[in-house]
Amino acid sequence: MSPHLPPVSPSVTAQLVAALTPRLRKRLDAGVAKVAGRPVVRDGDIVRIAVDDDTDLELHAPGGVVTSAGAIRCGCLLAPDCLHRAAAASAAPVAEPTDPAVGEPQPSEPQRESPQVSTSVSASAVLPAPAPVTADDPVPESATPAQCTAAAALHEAAAAVLEAGVEGAGAVLQAELLRAAHTARLAGLPRAAGRAVAVVTALRAARDHDPAHRLGDLTAALRDVLVLAHRLPVATGPELAGLRGTVRRPYTPDGSLRLYGLFAEPVLTTTGYAGTVTWTADAAGRLYTVPDVAPGGVERATGSADRAVRIGDTSLTPRELSRAGLAVSGATVSPTGRLGAGAGVRAVRAPGVSWHAEPLDRLWSVPVAEQISRALAGDLDAPKAKDTDGTHRTHRTRNTHDTGERTARGGRDRRDGEGGRDGQDLLFLDVTLIGTVREAAGECLLADCDGLTVRLAAAHDDPALPHRENLRLLALLASARGARLRVIARLTPAPLPRALLLAASRPTDPAAHVALGLDRLRRADLPTERRSDTPATPATPAAPVTPATPGSPVPPDGPRSVPTVHPATDADEAPVHLLRRRVHQAASGGRRVLAFPGSRQSEAALLRRHGLGTAGELLTALHATAAERTRDPFGRLLPADIGRFATAWLGAAVYTEEVDRALCAAAWGADPPGLPPGDSPSR
Repeated sequence: MSPHLPPVSPSVTAQLVAALTPRLRKRLDAGVAKVAGRPVVRDGDIVRIAVDDDTDLELHAPGGVVTSAGAIRCGCLLAPDCLHRAAAASAAPVAEPTDPAVGEPQPSEPQRESPQVSTSVSASAVLPAPAPVTADDPVPESATPAQCTAAAALHEAAAAVLEAGVEGAGAVLQAELLRAAHTARLAGLPRAAGRAVAVVTALRAARDHDPAHRLGDLTAALRDVLVLAHRLPVATGPELAGLRGTVRRPYTPDGSLRLYGLFAEPVLTTTGYAGTVTWTADAAGRLYTVPDVAPGGVERATGSADRAVRIGDTSLTPRELSRAGLAVSGATVSPTGRLGAGAGVRAVRAPGVSWHAEPLDRLWSVPVAEQISRALAGDLDAPKAKDTDGTHRTHRTRNTHDTGERTARGGRDRRDGEGGRDGQDLLFLDVTLIGTVREAAGECLLADCDGLTVRLAAAHDDPALPHRENLRLLALLASARGARLRVIARLTPAPLPRALLLAASRPTDPAAHVALGLDRLRRADLPTERRSDTPATPATPAAPVTPATPGSPVPPDGPRSVPTVHPATDADEAPVHLLRRRVHQAASGGRRVLAFPGSRQSEAALLRRHGLGTAGELLTALHATAAERTRDPFGRLLPADIGRFATAWLGAAVYTEEVDRALCAAAWGADPPGLPPGDSPSR
């Protein structure tokens, strides 16, 4: 996937690949690699690719997105039926739909038709589908025949990708999944369509060896697509509404608001969108966002912090708004807390407050266990889902959220910075830095939070963003006695308390704060006693930290040294990792990886010995369906039943996700997700 090319609508890629002959389809992956490596020249809305000395490809992207097959033009003799057009579409990022917001007309430009509706006309010959379902249509009590057909197509395409693995899921299988995603969106299933696009994006990142790729993001996106395709045909009522998602984001009047800037974070998605999202809060502690996200790359993610965003009569940069306030009248708000900027909105700049003053201080007064329970329960039930573009945590996400799946971290892909969430996964913590620990992805800060040893990781590894550099400077505070910070982080479900660090109070001025993805800390920002060349606390090799039990005593003057980190032993590891590893192996290597003979019986027996009988059965079924092959009357092997394998894999993936959530809740001392407070078995 080439970041220099404009995003291409899924229907366009599906149409161009479907028009190829079988001979050209076999050469498509090689063509994609060739096009991705050719020089690119941008001239306004036109992007030119020099295929060779005599042939140029042109991608016309008005508004930054290619929305029709005719917008990709080739100068070779075989055009328009050549390989180059399909290769260019397959090498470009997948465009996410930009549906108009209900009840929120733009003040400076007329309403435009949704790209999905306009592209469906040109793709109708290849992608027959019913008329798109809009937000104004009544919600049916059960799935329509068109939605059931679209769900079956999604399941079949996702199962084929799972059976092939990353290396086998080339441009042809990706186009089939994009075709199913486009059909699903036209049938009124935007949530499933968005997750299918996330699968294609993760596949391309994996095949291109993108450093931002995370196998967990691909696994989560595949799991979400299969879950939605499995549940949609039998769901009814509110559950069906949650599984469908919403085609357009409705904005509703919310009267007058007095908002206080909280922090700003960069958004950098793998689908070609970038920008900044500013988080604010009202006097009651409810969170609102002001996004400035558009097609672009890392340059836009870093530069948009100082680009003015117009809200009503006021223009503020995200950096200014995160430290100031806003008085809004006639406000319109989406279900996820996104502020509208319609013609009837009036806003003026107002004074902000520090994190230690009311009303922002009340965000940190919520017990940590309650914050964790809220974050884990945020997307637990499908009917509660509010995603508008089909993405949610996965890094999906993950990742999502991001991912999709992420904001800056690539897993949760969020165009508006929310990914269907309303800040429920944000954690407001008072911590004391006590050391560092080295993980596979780099160093993490170790911090004490109410007796818990928490890992605070960088939210993004892109060198253009200052997350990692700021984390290294904060590590210099780890050995300082009583180095306390007030931070905002995003929960990362894991067996150990872990979160992604987004913002922190300034070490030399607790009344000010630093957006760690936009502002760069310097040594002058550290306390005087640490403003030297003394090396930071040495990082500890990767190993789990034995977390303190909730409520364990902490020295009144703060920790005096880096905690001892003991090396892991087989007895210390949660045996559910055996099942999780096989789930990830199948998503990466395909069905054949699990069909090889190995230690399947010993792993299943180990799970059962640790009381995880269900995990043992799921692992046995996963290996059995992967290796199962039947023969015809002449003794020839028949194709594997990828539907059965996908069902077995889905059961194992859902099980490991729920176990991870339960382990995360236990690590933070919170109630397991799905149980009412006080009903935890460990209490």
